[in-house]
Amino acid sequence: MTRHQWEGAWKQLRGKVREQWGKLTDDDLDVIAGRRDQLIGKLQKVYGMAQDEADRQVMQFEVRWLERVDDAAEAMGRRIDATKKKLEDARRPA
Repeated sequence: MTRHQWEGAWKQLRGKVREQWGKLTDDDLDVIAGRRDQLIGKLQKVYGMAQDEADRQVMQFEVRWLERVDDAAEAMGRRIDATKKKLEDARRPA
């Protein structure tokens, strides 16, 4: 994810980050504030991880998050298509 994607989605990501890394405090999350590099730094500090390990875990987190977003977008697309079909069917003369 890009820096802008992290910052833009932070309100949603914040809770998921807290679930994934439960030792992070609200103060830690306030400092992170949607910045990936800050998350990696906090993981290193709080969990004693090497930078490579912290980066790997964040990348895995990003992949899972993006897969959820893709799944949600796909489901939304199906609902939109179904609604369009209903509208088209309703407009057809009987």
